[in-house]
Amino acid sequence: MEKRDIVKKTLEHYRCSVVPYNIGFTSRVKQQMVQYYNDPDFEKKLGNYLYFVEWTRDGLWKEVEPYVWEDHFGVRWYRKFHDDVGTVCNRVLSEENTDEYEFPDPDSVFDEHKAVESIAQNIDKCFCIGNLGFSLFERAWTMTGMENLLVAMVNNKKFVDGLFDKICQYNMKILEKLCGLPVDGILIGDDWGQQTGLIMGPHLWHRFIEPRIKQMYSFVKSKGKYVFIHSCGKVDELFNSLIEAGLDVFNPFQPEVIDVFQAKRDFGSRLSFYGGISTQKILPYGTVQETKDHVKRLLDEIGKDGGYIAAPAHSIPYGAKVENIAAMIETLKNQ
Repeated sequence: MEKRDIVKKTLEHYRCSVVPYNIGFTSRVKQQMVQYYNDPDFEKKLGNYLYFVEWTRDGLWKEVEPYVWEDHFGVRWYRKFHDDVGTVCNRVLSEENTDEYEFPDPDSVFDEHKAVESIAQNIDKCFCIGNLGFSLFERAWTMTGMENLLVAMVNNKKFVDGLFDKICQYNMKILEKLCGLPVDGILIGDDWGQQTGLIMGPHLWHRFIEPRIKQMYSFVKSKGKYVFIHSCGKVDELFNSLIEAGLDVFNPFQPEVIDVFQAKRDFGSRLSFYGGISTQKILPYGTVQETKDHVKRLLDEIGKDGGYIAAPAHSIPYGAKVENIAAMIETLKNQ
């Protein structure tokens, strides 16, 4: 079976001969692993089962000051200490200038030629994913400021509704383009959680976010694609609502904040999981044997009836031990 077929069978909750997996790295850790293996091409030899399409036009991010990069929404990110994303350092949108702000043109962001060429590079026949990150709440707070957005969700619902609707309209145009490609699934990223629960609380999530994700998920489903969500933190109280909205796969499935084994028992027949390998405890602080045992238990228990793509709970952050990362890779490859 091709890797794409194995993932599809897994997502239909059939047990395959192997549990599919996908390993991603932050940039500093990737360089550490290049040195560890003494191989600049080590990443191509991991055997990952997922393939993420590159579709954004080149040059959308511009360095406007030393270490400060501006994205196509006008948001500026200070990246001296975190060059994978950065820290927002400006505010482009307020309740006073909403009408004046112009969203980027999706046609100027989406590069169809690049996407087609990218898909052609999927020579290992992996499960192909179109990734739309910062899809709603994250996009809004980067534009307005986290505190400002949370306060407005209580005090100025009209402003938040208007902003979320504009973001959603932009997203729908991008999703239409992504779903027009020969991809198998769409990953919609939007972090709602912290270590102890939802950032905005359940009431505001259901009020503002749920109606918009239903619109996005139902569109993706109507095009015959699997729906993935990436949302960090403790958000398992939303699983029923997400399933009802059309979700197929939940990521990153953080074992530090979600009981992954109980979640599998409770939701495993209706939802697949992608992630689960501890990036906060085991990879940075465990031993090699603890890492192998941790990964093997996830494969055996979470993956036993399908519905699981094994992966670190996030792109592996700086601070993880290279020997533990190597042990994880070995365990996943040698199933």
